Amino acid sequence: MADERSDPLTAVRNLAAKARRRAAALPHRGVRLARRAERFREQAEAIRVEWRLDREIAALARGRHRILAGPWLSEVGFEVLYWIPFLRWLADRYRIDRERVVAISRGGVADWYADVAADYVEIFDLVDPETYSRRNTERRADGESGGQKQTSPGAFDRDLLAASRRTLGIGDAAVCHPALMFRLFNEFWFGHRALDLVVSQTRHVPLAASRPHGLDLPERYIAAKFYTGAALPDTPENREGLRDVVRAMAHQMPVVLLDTGLATDEHEDYLFRDVPHVISLRARLTPRSNLGEQTSVIAGAQAFVGTCGSLAWLAPMLGVDTIAVYAEDRFLLSHILFATHVYGRMGAARFDPLDLRAVMQLDLATSCVR
Repeated sequence: MADERSDPLTAVRNLAAKARRRAAALPHRGVRLARRAERFREQAEAIRVEWRLDREIAALARGRHRILAGPWLSEVGFEVLYWIPFLRWLADRYRIDRERVVAISRGGVADWYADVAADYVEIFDLVDPETYSRRNTERRADGESGGQKQTSPGAFDRDLLAASRRTLGIGDAAVCHPALMFRLFNEFWFGHRALDLVVSQTRHVPLAASRPHGLDLPERYIAAKFYTGAALPDTPENREGLRDVVRAMAHQMPVVLLDTGLATDEHEDYLFRDVPHVISLRARLTPRSNLGEQTSVIAGAQAFVGTCGSLAWLAPMLGVDTIAVYAEDRFLLSHILFATHVYGRMGAARFDPLDLRAVMQLDLATSCVR
């Protein structure tokens, strides 16, 4: 019997089958090549954007004019984790004298900027809280599709910059707007660039804050701040789970709740004032100084526990062990990765993300007080 492989007819059939397989693979190969080409184009465009931004930064640093850094209108978490470390890197990289820099923000946070800006303009000295809330909401709707970021200066930004110039009595001044940072780091937040993009253009250092004055606080306490948002959606299950967590903490040590009652953004504080051994600061905080006061309260605490975001990014830099609670991590992963990395490098206090769903599933909080 002849070997099948030597049979001419079989050989032809094998060749035909191979040709069909190759032909069938061509569309898949074409799709892979097309996707690879698209990724290459995206990466090339990202590099071009970063190159243009680098030129903008270099131009900003030249000369002797004052530099207005801000106005900051976005989330507290982005301010402390990215914006101020970015300004610190910019000043180091281009040897910008802090005497040239004016920080523009809100809530009494001049101390956050102390090492990068010689002067500070308080936004709530320029507009009242109601106007701030209304105009910032309009800014987000008109220019950010409802989001918090500042990807381009809007009318509210320009009005605050003009008012800051009048307050300072200066005419010519360069502007370092937060859009510069947002445009530079967006590719990392979207998952298109590696961690090094942000690590290489930020500088984190330990922060100091004095113990709060004029507030009757326990000698030892846990500071806490829970608010609604993407990380902790307002659901009955989350409310009950957080209540159990706060009750468990208060069983061990007094809890100072950093709820402000200020409607300056879309977040809303979770309230637990009916839980024993919980102290609320709502009646004692004013818009002009609320963030500065909260910083001092955190700095004097034995620990900080709160929503993963906002002041949870600040607390480890103040040397305070932090538990950052979330129930949805879809928008948190890149930030947790970055924060964990920089906290380790700078020798910050302990930072532990905590999934509230796991706590509820295992009934850990209530078991602590049984």
